[in-house]
Amino acid sequence: MSHHTQLSRATRTTGESTGSPFAPHSEADVETMLQAIDAESVEELFDIPSSVRFDGEFGIDAASEQEVVRQVAEVLGRNDSATEFLGRGRYDHYVPSLVDHLADRSEFLTSYTQYQPEITQGFLQALFEYQSLLVELTGLEVANCSMYDAATALGEVATLSQRVRSVTGDRVLVPDVLRDERRAVLENYVSGASLAVEEYPTTDGVVEPDALEDVLDGDVALVYVENPTTTGLIQEHLEEIGEHLAEADAMFCLGSDPVALSLLRTPASIGADAVIGDASVLGLGTAYGTSLGLFACKEEYLRQVPGRLVGASQDESGHRAYTLTLQTREQHIRRERATSNICTNQAWVALRTAIHAAVLGPDGLVDLAKNCHRLPEALARELDEIEGIAAPVRDGYHFREFRASVEPDVADLVSELYAEGFAVHATDADTIQICVTDANENQAEELVAAIEEVVA
Repeated sequence: MSHHTQLSRATRTTGESTGSPFAPHSEADVETMLQAIDAESVEELFDIPSSVRFDGEFGIDAASEQEVVRQVAEVLGRNDSATEFLGRGRYDHYVPSLVDHLADRSEFLTSYTQYQPEITQGFLQALFEYQSLLVELTGLEVANCSMYDAATALGEVATLSQRVRSVTGDRVLVPDVLRDERRAVLENYVSGASLAVEEYPTTDGVVEPDALEDVLDGDVALVYVENPTTTGLIQEHLEEIGEHLAEADAMFCLGSDPVALSLLRTPASIGADAVIGDASVLGLGTAYGTSLGLFACKEEYLRQVPGRLVGASQDESGHRAYTLTLQTREQHIRRERATSNICTNQAWVALRTAIHAAVLGPDGLVDLAKNCHRLPEALARELDEIEGIAAPVRDGYHFREFRASVEPDVADLVSELYAEGFAVHATDADTIQICVTDANENQAEELVAAIEEVVA
């Protein structure tokens, strides 16, 4: 940045600068580039409607800090306030205050990425511990130090399947209940990789091995299975599914999260080749956008892993040291040899996840996971006693959330519950989905009372 700034100052002195500190080109440089792309002006490169084009004025009256705070508080106060029992991929858990106190230290907040190991040993060690946490929870040998979110991690594992010599085929199979936003990101990722995304049938999100086997053939490169499912159910027969995929020479990718993984069988033990998911269930809470993608895989895929890896080594004095290693991103090697063009990571969010996990410890993490099973089971039993409600829709073990069928009109029920101060999902015309965790369990009895009142 300072180098660019010096250049722009130099060109401004000669009167040849474009006026931008980020693009220090002379007028002759600009003219040459415009001619090369057959454009008459820089403006021609942009299509910004006049209605949103900045005209040099914000139209905001100046105000004191105190007045601004008052105005913002007034605007925010107009928002509806509802207790959320929403899930389907976004989960809220209590985040200990220690996470904020440690992660908000300036040396963490101001560290974009850890290119200089001599001055970022603390952050690198924290990311190494984050990777180690995922390795322990998944049973797989390699985990990178974060991705944007679960959707991009799924896209990356799909393209990885094309770089693995032991796998052939050009089809990626995903469950028919895969969330639309994850499917859309996956479609974008594979559009340039000659891969086709197809669905396989499930029963309420649960994979039946025979149904999956019917769609398997030599053209399948990757099969993605979520556990828990989008509807909160714990998958059965995963080991059998792993055996089918091994026989078909297809990669087996499991989608999960660190809390669920602390209670369920390790993905490695049921034959998974890779694990992706949302790790921000620890350390972040519901951020409505910001997330943290976990990515773990077998050691044989080590040189195909996207993103960043932190490795442990020794410095010249023989002391343990940490550094970014095997950097196969396009920023570091020739583009045509890069495993991925994902150019940043979620280091600070991964730090928060690592701190939260360390605060809980192994026993605390398992206790949290057990709570995520106990709470929906208990709430479903209570709702099932209400006339007009049947919960859960499908028998089985549930994690965080469950679906309930309702006799009243679902849209009216959800709307009336919202008016009572509770937000739940309407999954279709006959069912709602409810998510309960340690973050909202104290309002569960009030939700039951509200549902009783609405359906009466």
